[in-house]
Amino acid sequence: MTAISPLAERVVAGELPALARALTLVERRRDGVNELLADLHRRTGGAQVLGVTGPPGSGKSTLVTGLTAEYRARGRTVGVIAVDPSSILTGGAILGDRIRMTGLAGDPGVFIRSIATRGALGGLSRAALDAITVLDAAGKDVIVLETVGVGQAEVDVLAAAQTVAVVSVPGMGDDVQAIKAGLLEIADVHVVNKADRDGAHKTVAELREMLKMTPRTVVGWNVPIRQTTAATGDGVARLADTFDEHRAWLDTSGEGGVRERRNAGTRIRWMAEEFVMRGLRPGAPDFDTAVAAVVGRRTDPAQAARELVRALCP
Repeated sequence: MTAISPLAERVVAGELPALARALTLVERRRDGVNELLADLHRRTGGAQVLGVTGPPGSGKSTLVTGLTAEYRARGRTVGVIAVDPSSILTGGAILGDRIRMTGLAGDPGVFIRSIATRGALGGLSRAALDAITVLDAAGKDVIVLETVGVGQAEVDVLAAAQTVAVVSVPGMGDDVQAIKAGLLEIADVHVVNKADRDGAHKTVAELREMLKMTPRTVVGWNVPIRQTTAATGDGVARLADTFDEHRAWLDTSGEGGVRERRNAGTRIRWMAEEFVMRGLRPGAPDFDTAVAAVVGRRTDPAQAARELVRALCP
């Protein structure tokens, strides 16, 4: 196998300090991060990647904590990426999710990282996707990506997860929050959390009716609705079983390969956008010259953009 960098070797070996350092490089986009990711990418593909999303207050963090404990009881290692809203002052993660997951601290089989959204649409930053690469290469059996669930652009989670769970909760003022948030169509599994509350059965019934009217692009998987009470652990084991059932279906149906190609395409497009945008900032080579030419009416914005892109990607 092709030789890799010393840091990548330590990540693949599962060394926690190296894993933390690699994730810092990824989040801060430090020099050498693309070379590191290239080394690690060849060591990925073994992890089960779960996306957990839904409206604020639906108990996602408590549910992820319960799922992590369940997987650990089954002997599986877990990496958790909690995508936090960014601080308006620093752009960094607020770390609310990690505070709520303190019960997992001290378990060497669990690694938790909060990633800032940094204004990314749908609450999912590119750093979060690269963090999945790092944790996968490090040998984590299960990677859980918890997102903020802010609206329709949350479908970005599909670029990372093999299985997407959308969490709803009764008694939050909307009959089914997933409908309002535009998340109904992306779910592989629906979860009604806090199912011990009044109205849980009504929420389940409404979801079931909505699913009957929602066109599905994937045939062969009937989207289940699972009820959980994450605070007590009720239903969490059954939910973990459902995730495993979906992964097995992906493997046998061929849909897993379709999703992997789609996800790879999304990653390529996002990286291409990043490379191009670096060259289209004030102070970048030729950019200020192009701006002056547009201001001076010697060219138009579209032509200037075409020439800049050609120069960036000869």
